[in-house]
Amino acid sequence: MTDVLLALSTMPDEAGATALAKTLVEERLAACVNILPGIRSIYTWQGELHSDGEVLMMIKTTNVRLAALRERLSALHPYDVPELIALPVSDGLPSYLQWVNQCTTD
Repeated sequence: MTDVLLALSTMPDEAGATALAKTLVEERLAACVNILPGIRSIYTWQGELHSDGEVLMMIKTTNVRLAALRERLSALHPYDVPELIALPVSDGLPSYLQWVNQCTTD
């Protein structure tokens, strides 16, 4: 097991995802954010079924930075209830994992 996490979040559009990703990287809350446009999310919100186009953000961070990432994402995200799911990275290329840790250290 490593200290690195892969956090997932969706945004309504690519421009918003890009702006948020830049902020997260500049503030050292993420080492890297991949933006994948063209996903479709089907979900229930306020009792109604929705099917919306969204953009998926794959955020590389660490356990140490997760709480700050959660707080900042919640403050900047346009949704009332933004998605943020953090998955542990069990293994990876050691030099990459070290880079993620270096990029997210204050």
